[in-house]
Amino acid sequence: MFPSRVDAHGGTVAGFTLIEVLVALAIVAVALGAIGALIATTVRGTQSIDQRLSLVETARAVDAALPDRTELVPGASSGQIAGHRWRIDVLPFVANFVDPRLPSPWVPQTVVTRVQSPTGAILRIDTVRLRRRTDG
Repeated sequence: MFPSRVDAHGGTVAGFTLIEVLVALAIVAVALGAIGALIATTVRGTQSIDQRLSLVETARAVDAALPDRTELVPGASSGQIAGHRWRIDVLPFVANFVDPRLPSPWVPQTVVTRVQSPTGAILRIDTVRLRRRTDG
């Protein structure tokens, strides 16, 4: 089981040389270093995903609490949920392919939802909502 060597007196000696032990330790150290780096990368990735998921869930909660499209008026509102600061801006939708002079029962509005986590990470979601035109 153990490697055997012949000593100076002609007998055999079982065991490993110091060089063999050092090489084995170096290989183990390299393997443990690689495993440690992999674990650290996985932990950072998991924390990043967790933070992103928290931002998305907060943004969804804020968007779900928006008033009905008939009551959504241009302006800004803000608040805080579970340590996440949020802000919603409702603006007129501006695009070169939309002519506001054309008759349409709908008026497009830009809704910008911005959520900031306690660590400073920011998620911004831009959407367009249609509001029924009230002016004849």
